[in-house]
Amino acid sequence: MPESKRRKRTRSGATAVRSSEPKPNPVWYKPVMFGLMIVGLLWIITFYISEQRFPVEAWGSWNIMVGFGVAIVGFLMTTRWR
Repeated sequence: MPESKRRKRTRSGATAVRSSEPKPNPVWYKPVMFGLMIVGLLWIITFYISEQRFPVEAWGSWNIMVGFGVAIVGFLMTTRWR
């Protein structure tokens, strides 16, 4: 029997059809994804415009890595976007 036609028994004894179709993302997913990309970009821009005094002066050049890290998390979320 094909995989899509198989039925799965639940605890109540009822049968349910398995769906191979992926579930849609939650409502918050897209704003968080784009928000992280924008925050990462703004972090790097702020670092350069402020002549390396902001967002965190003590971190020095690590601010670039933080900005890229935040943006990369946003870009990695795009791989799960449906």
